[in-house]
Amino acid sequence: MTTDLADNVETTQETDDGASTSIGLAIADEPVLLPSTPSQPVPSLPTRPANYSASDNTAGSVPSSTSTSTRPIDNHYIDGPASSRNSRINSSSNLDSKKDKPAILEGDEKGMSRTDSRYSRLNRSLLLCAIAVALSSINYGWVIGSVNIPALVIEECSDGPETWTSGFPSCIPMSSIMWGLVVGLTPLGAWAGSMFSGVVADRFGRKRILIVNNAFFVAGALLSSTSTSIVQLGVGRFVSGIGCGVASNLVSTYNSEAATVRSRGFLGGFQQLMILVGLFLSQVVSIGLSAAPLWRVLFSISAGLAIFQTLVLFFVPESPKFLAKKGRMEESQAALQWLRTGLDISLEFEDLVAVLDTRAANAAISPPTLWQVLTGKTEVDLRHLVFCVLFLMMSQQWSGAKGVMFYSTEILSSTFHLTTSEKQHIPSIAQLLTLGIGAIGAVAVIVGMNILDKAGRRTVLIVSSLSTSICAALIVIGSKLDLGPLVATAMYLFNLVFQSGAGFIPYLSASELLPYSVLGSISGLAASVNCLTLFIVSFTFPILDKALGSYLFTPFIATNFITFLFGVFLMPEAKGKPVSQVVAEYQGPIHLVSAVSPRCRKKTPPLPVV
Repeated sequence: MTTDLADNVETTQETDDGASTSIGLAIADEPVLLPSTPSQPVPSLPTRPANYSASDNTAGSVPSSTSTSTRPIDNHYIDGPASSRNSRINSSSNLDSKKDKPAILEGDEKGMSRTDSRYSRLNRSLLLCAIAVALSSINYGWVIGSVNIPALVIEECSDGPETWTSGFPSCIPMSSIMWGLVVGLTPLGAWAGSMFSGVVADRFGRKRILIVNNAFFVAGALLSSTSTSIVQLGVGRFVSGIGCGVASNLVSTYNSEAATVRSRGFLGGFQQLMILVGLFLSQVVSIGLSAAPLWRVLFSISAGLAIFQTLVLFFVPESPKFLAKKGRMEESQAALQWLRTGLDISLEFEDLVAVLDTRAANAAISPPTLWQVLTGKTEVDLRHLVFCVLFLMMSQQWSGAKGVMFYSTEILSSTFHLTTSEKQHIPSIAQLLTLGIGAIGAVAVIVGMNILDKAGRRTVLIVSSLSTSICAALIVIGSKLDLGPLVATAMYLFNLVFQSGAGFIPYLSASELLPYSVLGSISGLAASVNCLTLFIVSFTFPILDKALGSYLFTPFIATNFITFLFGVFLMPEAKGKPVSQVVAEYQGPIHLVSAVSPRCRKKTPPLPVV
């Protein structure tokens, strides 16, 4: 029943010219990448960290590890004494694939059966933690959505002439180009935040940095709500944007590290859902707070959300993976048990430690640089998968969806030819329609999260992007024919079909397509591409509005159709696959793919997983 580890840690793969190349280590569904050097020796799996302490195989504890024999069971390598290992083999095979029921371990010391946490679904403790962490995403949505409805009041003084009360102006008049710059400074700040958030979080922890990050939300809210000039408002938006960038990176990181296999799809889209919830809530509140000077109160609410989350996070455990990586095994085990209340975490925790052991060995052998990954100079060529991740993060922002979120009130006011007095009436028809657009986006993400694991990522992206392109064409037609109801309906459908697929799939792409050894560097690059694209769209959208008029959404017909073509010809399918299988199927330079990659058929089966 046992197999020597050396038989499982290295494999070869036949190339098109008949040569064989070493693939490298593979552990816990992730191939370990090494720089491409000749005759590279494959390291053996290191021993446990010195401060790792094993205990009895009871619920919530780590099984003892007195044997080095290893055997792949259900995509995991499990080591330990023969009697203990055989018990685990039996228990791990209890997963009923037809009925999709979790495996049940043999009785614990109290004679009670416990559920193996590796096969558990979303439980209450995990959900509460995800919500607490995602309060940063709600704040993100609040920041980007709060400028939509009161935009005309602030930039055009549509609520009346500029007046000063207690040292604060009722509005801050500016041109549409300058307003676009002020709005665009938020994604520019998000780009800055995303650049450093991963590094500091790896050093100090996800939870701690999320707490510190709330200072940016508080400072940005105070600057924006007390602004007396364009410069101060712009600086406030930029500082809030830093908080948004840190949040967008760390919320997804924490949730992916805390998620079980079966909750990965749901928690993967959870961040986008919470962003849309925050955006919708900001628009609901904006109806009553968009008049001068109440828009200042609207901006200040972000600070209250940040302070509330800071208090809540003190009751949330740190990421178990981060704690284990730092050698704090007892804390890591306690945190994992907290997230898996009522479940047996012994095998899951053992797998976690084994993964970190091998990552440490890989790090000691000069891990590939970003340039080596981008140029394919690694043992496993990831160029196609890296391109897909970067493209998806860019396409999310060039779709035009954020333009709808930022400027729908102005677009609809122009579409329905609202007079100055009608704009001053709050809520106007444009503001009410904007409120509905935000609500339908949140509903769409929930729908998409439920169909994603059934239909597959690739299929959902194809349908979503093509439908978004069609809706953009309907907006152009309605605008050209001066049919306000058609434009409003098309904008609703635009947000519905986009948010149900193409809106949140990019957030899943990096963790599902790339091995952990390159995840940090590529995720940072992808976040930068995402934020910079959003800045360009936010800044140029009002300029395009003035230049193109009724044809404003014409560029987005093209960009969304390009995303559709990408889904048809280039998008990998990661549904139900470990990372190692995805890498084995789609490795190589950028190439055309099909539902089942033809490159995979010509080569050996997927890499062995641990």
